[in-house]
Amino acid sequence: MISLTDRILAVAALTLLGVSIAAADSHPHASALVAQTGASVAQKPAEERASVKRTILRRVDVPDSSYEVIVVLVEAPAGASAGRHTHPGTVIGYVLEGQYTMLIDGEAPRALEPGDSLEVPDGAVHDERAGDRPAKLLAVFTVEKGKPLATPAE
Repeated sequence: MISLTDRILAVAALTLLGVSIAAADSHPHASALVAQTGASVAQKPAEERASVKRTILRRVDVPDSSYEVIVVLVEAPAGASAGRHTHPGTVIGYVLEGQYTMLIDGEAPRALEPGDSLEVPDGAVHDERAGDRPAKLLAVFTVEKGKPLATPAE
């Protein structure tokens, strides 16, 4: 029998192979839901800082589990910060453009450039910031169904 972890990884891989960033706007199954990080994870009022935009490109249920895989295009203007938050599952990401810094509690800050990848463990408190240039990332969330993608942290 295939383990839950193997099923999740297989669905994530197949989802990535089935979605083209260039065709996301016209993809018939793309949710095209845009979640502004602003109010949901901001620690400052949105008008005082640039916000990170998350566009959901695809959602796929993981068979025989309470998880789903969500493919997201993350866009951050230069200097934008998401604010400290957590996710209800694991996130992996790939930097497409710009400069991005991951600030995971208990770890050294990690500066990322195009071609770099990242992982945010389930429930890890973290912040993420764009550098001097706008940034774009492709992120794959493997999260519990029905929970918000991000929850503010203290």
